[in-house]
Amino acid sequence: MFKERIKELFAVHDIYFFGIADLHNISHIRDGKGELFRKAVSFAVPMNAEIMGGIKQGPTKRYADEYARVNEKIDSVSSMLVSTIEESGYTAKPIPASKRTDPKNIKGGFPHKTAATQAGMGWIGRNCQLITRKHGPWVRLGTVFTDLPVQPDDPVTKSYCGDCRKCIEACPADALVGNLWHPGISREELLDVWVCDQWKKKHYYRFNQGHNCGICAAICPFGK
Repeated sequence: MFKERIKELFAVHDIYFFGIADLHNISHIRDGKGELFRKAVSFAVPMNAEIMGGIKQGPTKRYADEYARVNEKIDSVSSMLVSTIEESGYTAKPIPASKRTDPKNIKGGFPHKTAATQAGMGWIGRNCQLITRKHGPWVRLGTVFTDLPVQPDDPVTKSYCGDCRKCIEACPADALVGNLWHPGISREELLDVWVCDQWKKKHYYRFNQGHNCGICAAICPFGK
């Protein structure tokens, strides 16, 4: 019942890709009573494919604008989902689409990709981004923690990148380590986030103050 209500809400906003994540022993997000949330709704909003295919040599203003547009949509839909859940008598808490709450470690409140893999939506590629079967990494993710009594989806537990290393070869900052993802691997074993961040600020500052690059996503064969 609850999953159908979520599906109906998403459909109104042209979102058709979502799942329920079981985050026991993973979540550190707490509700208003101090209790840990154990589940999350993870959803994806596709980026414009033409724009994504056009940034293999570097970001553009169109990409930066699309990035901002999709993030705004995710945050708006997340707020609506929270309201819907609370109207049903349960609690929920959204994670912003793109907000660094820990600037020192260059990360947000919780990794959307972790919720997405646990929700069965895809795996994390060598480019340290979620890769989906339908859209590749050409998506942005939303996450809403909840205590809804809804059945979780089966998680994805292996990488399907195979021997492909196109993202590693394309990264202008040489920030990608090259390892295959598996559940529990640290971010640092996939990406030197400091090197990535500094490269973007130095070379692409005009695009959202160096927050945008996207080359490793654009080059991914699953994006095609």
